[in-house]
Amino acid sequence: MSGMLEGKAAVVTGAGGGIGRVIALSLAEQGASVVVNDLGTALDGSGNSGRPADAVVAEIREGGGKAEPNYESVADFAGAERIINACKTSFGRLDILVNVAGIERPAMIFNMTQAHWSQVLAVHLDGTFNCMRHACVVMREQKDGRIINVASDAWRGSVGHVNYAAAKGGIVSLTTSAAREMGRYGVTVNTIVPLAATRMTLDEDTRRGFQKRYEAGLITREKLESILNIPGPEHVGPLVAYLVSDRAGAINGQIFHVEAERISIYSQPVEVKSVYRDHEKYGKWTVEEIATLVPKTLLVDYVNPAPAQLEGKK
Repeated sequence: MSGMLEGKAAVVTGAGGGIGRVIALSLAEQGASVVVNDLGTALDGSGNSGRPADAVVAEIREGGGKAEPNYESVADFAGAERIINACKTSFGRLDILVNVAGIERPAMIFNMTQAHWSQVLAVHLDGTFNCMRHACVVMREQKDGRIINVASDAWRGSVGHVNYAAAKGGIVSLTTSAAREMGRYGVTVNTIVPLAATRMTLDEDTRRGFQKRYEAGLITREKLESILNIPGPEHVGPLVAYLVSDRAGAINGQIFHVEAERISIYSQPVEVKSVYRDHEKYGKWTVEEIATLVPKTLLVDYVNPAPAQLEGKK
């Protein structure tokens, strides 16, 4: 194998299946040696098995690449350090970290337990931080490195997945902040937001949830069909392989969307409208002034994304 990542060493978490597997294979196809990390849990985070990681390692080796399995939990701070050290021990260096590992415990906010909230954030957000924290020590010292974090369009808001959405929003903010801290050391940190059919995005519970949204009139039939028939994750790998290559060394702190027919980039958060007041001359805002001014200025063309549906209430 030879390619854009020849001689590089990578860690991919959650690489035993779905998007993580595709990314690990893509990096290996481009010449990288890969630590395939996966705890082998069920979708809800229960249980563990070495089989998923072992299977991907075997697949890479059969294709002529180099790979080693790792079964640590990213949610454990010390375990994350062992993941990073495994790459250095196995391949002598660490050039690339891709954070994919995640679980799902869906529920509406009024039904969600504290445990389900914490479990999802522990794997997605804490797990991403844990691995980045240890990788950044190595990459800062060597003054080179590439980190890719996997988010979801849920970071802009979701229904029935507030824990997942909050974790992914945190990952986006973590990415942009770490990019500013690590860029001076030659380390880039970017986010991808993939749209692909995996066990997490289109499991049976999720399918039923979208069906219920359609039946409630929250989405159209066309939208439902497009969701239920999205392609698999095979299209995600090439973008990641490019972003972790030397050719993408000036790309830092960005959020990329990727799906089968489209790659796009999100805008950075900006203020879009403002109103001003000379507080030294007129004093602080009054509630009445705000109530009168805001709808006429800041909220022109605003549409409530979730209007109340309270039967019998006038």
